[in-house]
Amino acid sequence: MEEKKHVIRETDAEAVRLARTLIRTARYGAIAVLDPRDGAPMASRVAVATDLDGAPIILVSALSAHTGALAADPRCSLLVGEPGKGDPLAHPRISVSCRAIRLERGTEDHARAERRYLNRHPKGKLYAGFPDFSFFRLEPHGASLNGGFGKAYVLDRSDLLANGPATQELAAREQGAIDHMNADHADAVAIYARQFAKAHGDGWIITGLDAEGIDIANSDDVRRVFFPRSLAGADELRQALVELAKAGRALEANPNPTDPQ
Repeated sequence: MEEKKHVIRETDAEAVRLARTLIRTARYGAIAVLDPRDGAPMASRVAVATDLDGAPIILVSALSAHTGALAADPRCSLLVGEPGKGDPLAHPRISVSCRAIRLERGTEDHARAERRYLNRHPKGKLYAGFPDFSFFRLEPHGASLNGGFGKAYVLDRSDLLANGPATQELAAREQGAIDHMNADHADAVAIYARQFAKAHGDGWIITGLDAEGIDIANSDDVRRVFFPRSLAGADELRQALVELAKAGRALEANPNPTDPQ
């Protein structure tokens, strides 16, 4: 009797990297909630950013049906992943099971979420301060990753979030580093985009820095660049950025490392 093939693959480092990339680079996603009137599933589109550790962040109006649903039952799921050209089902996507936590105004968590969200969605400044708008952190506890045909994975919370001292320490330093890099080191940001995100065109800026890497954007195009190794502390950020730019310049000078200088 032929042995039945397992549909779910063993989660490996490549799957974790893909999952975190999909979440970090998402600008929009489909959120599924439970209708408080009858408990039926209900889906809507939301703009997405991420917290320092990689948890999704959304900004929603009290007038939206999904906001009322989250207030009644915080259980939800978020689907992200752009379809691209060709068969949309051939492109990677991830569905993250979450618990929505409303962030209280005046708290450090709210300030950090607002800052990071507006870095990703600058137009959100028009309504982020309205009293009927709220930031929610979508606390993930698991996910289903489809990396393409025949590439299905089940991930847990530890596969999705970056933990460690650097994540907490960067909260106070991140924005200053972003502003400095975008204002004074646009050439380095361009190298990150070309060499490590395989991006084209000018005008790339950093929108987020975390213990694992860099989020860059050019208008609606968002890319992710990972550091060679995660930061052990916030003090390592500057050197990591310098080393990444140096490595990128070396690649530009000698795109084929087997060629002699």
